[in-house]
Amino acid sequence: MTRQKTVIVVTILAIVFAVVAAGLVYKYLRQQAETRAGQTQTIVVAAMEIPIGTKLTDPMLKTVPWPKESVPQGSAGDIKALTGPGRVAIKAIPAGEPVTEDKLVPVTGAGAGVMTYIVPPGHRAVTVAVNEVAGVAGFLSPNNRVDVVLTTPIPSSPNETISKIVLQNVPVLATGQIAQEQKDGKPVVVPTVTLDLTPEDAEKLVLAASKGTLQLLLRNFSDTAEVDSRGATINKVLTVARATVEKPAAAPARIIRRVPVARPAPPPPLYSVEIIKGKERSIKQFTPAEKGE
Repeated sequence: MTRQKTVIVVTILAIVFAVVAAGLVYKYLRQQAETRAGQTQTIVVAAMEIPIGTKLTDPMLKTVPWPKESVPQGSAGDIKALTGPGRVAIKAIPAGEPVTEDKLVPVTGAGAGVMTYIVPPGHRAVTVAVNEVAGVAGFLSPNNRVDVVLTTPIPSSPNETISKIVLQNVPVLATGQIAQEQKDGKPVVVPTVTLDLTPEDAEKLVLAASKGTLQLLLRNFSDTAEVDSRGATINKVLTVARATVEKPAAAPARIIRRVPVARPAPPPPLYSVEIIKGKERSIKQFTPAEKGE
């Protein structure tokens, strides 16, 4: 066998072995995937949508097989484990979603109320009184974000009032006693709004509420930018309005008078005379006066 034929044979064998190896690997991986897919575990899921603050009962739950490798942490395999005393949802649970412990009031905290588990760690829930105007005509819902405006007399000028944004981008925890968004989206006028604040901002809000009136400003859901606001006083508002309404008076017409300007007299003409003395020549210039005119 020649060298060229040997190279061809070796190349063909390498290709055949590579194809066989790829086929074996694919078959193995497919068997592993089928084996894993066949391994399931029974867990409890919501049989219907469960609103926040709802006490769990048997009709609300059901058990289903779930892929074992993707079972959520905190899942339960028995409905009875989730329908005991104090098993209340602290989050809205959609139908078909696994019911896990982080979505329920802890067993050790039964009877403590739902709001205490909604407040993020390190934050405080502060409730402020609102009316139809301050509460944005009832369009506020939990999970909205608002700015808080304080209207109060200026300490250095008690006769002048200022409106100033004192808190920005504040999450709404509840409107009235509703801690979840309304499904129909209709406005609901409530007497109070509960806000999620840091301890420092909670102090500011409580003090502001005692010094003046509060107004909530609803933000766009995607707008989280801070605004540099200096506040508004009646003088500023009227100054801007006056500048917009009033137009500057027309300038008086200017009268231009032409004043004759004395021009200097032109220089007198010069006369040139050539004087010849022997071989010498010279030129002398005379004015008309010198010439005797």
